[in-house]
Amino acid sequence: MGGSTSKNPQIIEMAMGKAKEIVSSNSVVVFSKTYCPYCTQVKQLLSSLGAKTKVVELDTESDGKEIQTALQEWTGQRTVPNVFIGGTHIGGCDDTVAKHNSGKLVPLLTEAGGV
Repeated sequence: MGGSTSKNPQIIEMAMGKAKEIVSSNSVVVFSKTYCPYCTQVKQLLSSLGAKTKVVELDTESDGKEIQTALQEWTGQRTVPNVFIGGTHIGGCDDTVAKHNSGKLVPLLTEAGGV
């Protein structure tokens, strides 16, 4: 495997479609990487709140790199975790924790049917 990441528009478009389908069909989605401590923190927080979370581990998905590129085009954020609640992009770890600390995360989860 070469180190070249394909910028093939069709592949990115397919990955975008997949990402949007996952987000639209799940109340809470975390695009994550298995080794990322910030992802773990967000997953543990959502789990502790009882959120039904769909986790997509980009480092174990065959098209993970393409999904990450598609997410960057869609949300402007390339880093993980990339969190969506009720189809709305929330942001990363700091954004999610800040929403929780300000008391806004649980209402969002509840409204989205995620808890």
